[in-house]
Amino acid sequence: MDRRTYLGTAGITGLTSIAGCLGGTFGSDKGNGNGSENGSEGRGNSNTVLKPPERNLSEASHPSYGDELPALSLPDPLAGETISTEQFEGERAVLMTFVYTNCPDGVCPALTLRLRRTQEVAAEEGFSDDIALLEMTFDPERDTESKLRTFANEQGVDAEAENWHFLRPETYDSAKEIMTEDIGLPFKKTDAEEYEDLEYIFPHFALILLANERGIVERAYPKGSSIDPSTVVGDVETVVSE
Repeated sequence: MDRRTYLGTAGITGLTSIAGCLGGTFGSDKGNGNGSENGSEGRGNSNTVLKPPERNLSEASHPSYGDELPALSLPDPLAGETISTEQFEGERAVLMTFVYTNCPDGVCPALTLRLRRTQEVAAEEGFSDDIALLEMTFDPERDTESKLRTFANEQGVDAEAENWHFLRPETYDSAKEIMTEDIGLPFKKTDAEEYEDLEYIFPHFALILLANERGIVERAYPKGSSIDPSTVVGDVETVVSE
């Protein structure tokens, strides 16, 4: 992870006027920024199942192809237990995203849809025990157990299934530390002046991470809310069928 660059205060300040969730990639891509073959890095190896993606994200601030999935250990308030990303190593692939239930523009429900669709296909195709679906809220002040349960019901998520976990940091500061230091993304609570029913919002990055059972990232979807759900499902099926 040492290669990653983190956006400084000036970069975060520039984001505070933008509502909702963000697309794109923080950090700089190699080449012309339009996507290049990661194969030039020589990182397609025995630790990964999928071939390198078309777009080279190796210099993005967030984890990307061939990196280790960050080691996180967080409470799942719906299950009443603590979940660690490391507990799935050697047993399950991991599909993970980051949301808040008060997201005003539909991006967080769209991210959830990608994980939910994966859960549905896993049940249909018999690989539910091979995938862990992790959705972390970065708004623990509002996303209580009750709110997360309501959100799960609204989004059609089977939160009682053993392969789904809502993760909730204990405090805002803890959430901010995870997002900025472990995930490597800019993060800041901002006033929600344009939304009468919200006190604050989070301009944030619509990221989905797919890691294999070795804990190695196979895909980072930096515009995860816009990618076709079937693409995510297809990648997951390939990884778990290794």
